[in-house]
Amino acid sequence: MNDHSIIVMGVSGCGKSLIGQQLAQKLGLPFFDADDFHSDANVSKMASGVPLTDADRADWLASLAQLLRTRAPLVLACSALRQRYRDELRRADPALVFVHLDGEIDTIWARLSQRRDHYFSGRDMLESQFAQLERPGLGEAFRIDIDRPAEAVLAACLDAIGRGIA
Repeated sequence: MNDHSIIVMGVSGCGKSLIGQQLAQKLGLPFFDADDFHSDANVSKMASGVPLTDADRADWLASLAQLLRTRAPLVLACSALRQRYRDELRRADPALVFVHLDGEIDTIWARLSQRRDHYFSGRDMLESQFAQLERPGLGEAFRIDIDRPAEAVLAACLDAIGRGIA
C-alpha cells in the first residue's frame, strides 16, 4: 500500500492533520498539509471568517496536483470537499486513495472551539464547509467515523487501507 498516495479528507477540525501525520509515520511516507499551500490572501480571508470560493482555491489545487505528480507516494491532509476537487487531484495521480474522516458538526465544533493559533474562524465557517461537502460516493473513499479516540481512528484508517475496500 505504501506505493499509493493517500489523501486524508474532511471538514476542518475532523482530525486530518493529526491522523494524516500518524498515518504517514506508520506507512513510512512523507506528510504534507494542504493548509500550508494556501496563499496569504486565502489565509487572511479564512481568518476573517470568509469562506473561500472555487476561484480562491484554483491555484491551491494546482499546487496540490503538482505535489502529487512530483512527490508521490505521500500522505496529504486536504479538505477535498467537492467532487471536482477530488477529480482534479485524481487526474494528477489516478491511483490516489482517499480517506474521509467523517463526523457530526457538533462533535467537530467542540474540537474546533478548543483550537488556538489556527486561522479557521467561527462556527459559520464550519457550517459553510459542511454545506460545501460533497460526500464521496460508494467506492470513492474509505469513510472513517471520527467519534472515537484518535488511536481508534488511526487503527480504522490502517485497517481500511490494508483491506483495500472503500
